[in-house]
Amino acid sequence: MATLPVFRWHLAPDGYATRRQLRARNLRPGGQDVAAQLERPRRRGQPPLVAYLYRVDLARPVRPMTPGRWRAHAAMMRARRTCPECRRDAGYVIPPALGTCVTCAYPNEQRTA
Repeated sequence: MATLPVFRWHLAPDGYATRRQLRARNLRPGGQDVAAQLERPRRRGQPPLVAYLYRVDLARPVRPMTPGRWRAHAAMMRARRTCPECRRDAGYVIPPALGTCVTCAYPNEQRTA
């Protein structure tokens, strides 16, 4: 396996981008392998932070959201907002640490406004 070129933070040449940078340009890696990596040094002997880079010229446009994908996304978000205990839409994503809406998690608490 060939080793990846490693660039220091802010010193990558043009033509490379991270996933977020590609997404900001409405692009995606499109199945290509990682082309290079950035390393940001840290203090106190910690390992450097690593960001993987992809070639911009091989990137593909982001696939558009279809009506089916929008429906699936809406169903997924609805499931994350529905309390499993009272079966109501909480209006927010239920915290995994609680597992239920705040009202069900703390039934004896009184709200003061």
